[in-house]
Amino acid sequence: MTARKIIIDTDPGQDDAVAILLALASPELEVLGITAVAGNVPLPLTAKNARMICELVGRTDLRVFAGCDRPLARDLVTAENVHGKSGLDGIALPDPQMSLDPQHGVDFIIETLREHPEGAVTLCPLGPLTNIATAFQRAPDIIPRVAEIVLMGGAYFEVGNVTPAAEFNIYVDPEAADIVFKSGAPIVVLPLDATHKVLTNRARIEAFRALGTRPGHAVASWTDFFERYDMAKYGTEGAPLHDPCVIAYLLRPDLFKGRHINVEIETEGRFTRGMTVADWWGVTDRAANAMFIGDVDAAGFYALLSERIARL
Repeated sequence: MTARKIIIDTDPGQDDAVAILLALASPELEVLGITAVAGNVPLPLTAKNARMICELVGRTDLRVFAGCDRPLARDLVTAENVHGKSGLDGIALPDPQMSLDPQHGVDFIIETLREHPEGAVTLCPLGPLTNIATAFQRAPDIIPRVAEIVLMGGAYFEVGNVTPAAEFNIYVDPEAADIVFKSGAPIVVLPLDATHKVLTNRARIEAFRALGTRPGHAVASWTDFFERYDMAKYGTEGAPLHDPCVIAYLLRPDLFKGRHINVEIETEGRFTRGMTVADWWGVTDRAANAMFIGDVDAAGFYALLSERIARL
């Protein structure tokens, strides 16, 4: 079996960290590189966190790049209130020893898509879409070369988690999201509608800790930390593991259900900045541009995640 080639674009973030570990534990995927973007925390921390995650599982061979340090047209909004000051609060990890690649993350994305055959590389954005949009603006020739964009972001039935209308990743850089959704590249969206169905609980967290490994302990500690915010906010028994849904979709698309619909990004609304206007019911004549996932088999998701983290 030929491994699927992916680039992970990320702003770690505890759930980003779990997503990266899931990808690195899966032989079906070949991670060509990790590009950091400003989002959950500023870029110096997301680039640092990405390297710490790689070192946690001994993958110092991976190339990690710093990308864009701010949205295309707005001031950066971060989420330390959720993820802690480091972005990876919950467990103390040593500062990374591996170097940050000197190439800019956007240039790496452009170069990689040009070097590989058309349709060979999948982009996996786990944070704001600034790096992807910037790459598309600078090098529109790469857009038809993208196999697929599988991203975490947006919401429809679940509305917003950072404003009443908007999900965080899209809200941080709606102009970038607008560029990506209008690009014509094949897109799969893992919105809050899906990710809010994969809630942690005490048994699921302790199963990771019971693995008795550094990665298992890290996953348990990270989820212990950031679930407190969502449990208080939503009154749920646990917190959603948003970003691992992207990697899980690549590995087991049968766990997910959605519709191929039109999705537009609101960039001008007074109260709706960053809203994903998802035509779930097909009430417009706008052409479908994304597979919008609405449901996921939570038990299957956690079985996959536990089995893969146990391999690390």
